[in-house]
Amino acid sequence: MSLASKNSGRSAAITGAGGGLGRDIALGLAAKGYIVFGTAVSTGEVEDLKQASGGRVSLTVCDITREDSVRAWAAGVSDALGGSGLDLLINNAGILTPGPLEVLPLEAVRREFDVNVFGALSVVNAFLAALRKARGRFVQISTWTASLPLPFNGPSGASKAAMEVFASVYRAELKPFGVDVVVVPAGNMRTGGPAKTATALARTADAMTPEQRDLYGQTFETFANALNGMQDSGLDSAAAARRAIELAEQTPAPRRAPLGPDAEEMLRFVREKSDVEQDALRLRLVGLT
Repeated sequence: MSLASKNSGRSAAITGAGGGLGRDIALGLAAKGYIVFGTAVSTGEVEDLKQASGGRVSLTVCDITREDSVRAWAAGVSDALGGSGLDLLINNAGILTPGPLEVLPLEAVRREFDVNVFGALSVVNAFLAALRKARGRFVQISTWTASLPLPFNGPSGASKAAMEVFASVYRAELKPFGVDVVVVPAGNMRTGGPAKTATALARTADAMTPEQRDLYGQTFETFANALNGMQDSGLDSAAAARRAIELAEQTPAPRRAPLGPDAEEMLRFVREKSDVEQDALRLRLVGLT
């Protein structure tokens, strides 16, 4: 029996719910009867979701890299829920910092870890009391590149891999309290991410010095074209959200479940193939062979 079918008043909190996959998950859960809370980056996103959901989605402008902001959001959600606790927490927010590791400023890499790792940890810890109260579930949206890292995409794969490790530890530590933890490595999705990816890729290319451009300009352009192409051919927004909700509700809870056929294929490849074969594939995927 799904979480939603047992109780139409079940609750969910989603980071990065103002746009992309998070927005579609929020609307999908609201349509199934969940009371949905989420983080947004602007008041415009807050108003948009309020209207689009008929008031069933309540967003808060929250910078998840600031612990005080996260704690205030979590406290507001707990107050709104009263004594019922939180049934579902979906860690979805994330940023992308593509580029050669030699070129990327360390501050940019730190920023990605601040959002994708430390911000995510802050959110989980802020909601643990509410999750324990409801014997709820924590879902970590990840990426298949955490298992098969791609060149010029190191910070994304590394930060998501770190959160997969933390999720495994949470799973063990929270088991005595009846809290499930699910890791969902996502494939390519047409959920607003491709436009953001293209912007991030262009920003990195434009910031290269002439010397860096001589070293990496051509190969990075090849990678950028390949990555944009992969994202444009991914799951459409609605389909990705539906599948994410299915995985979030699946009983018994899976430990790890891919989102999209490409993610499933890549994770199978990692399980079955040698390091040499994986190295060859990662180059072929981004056109560097």
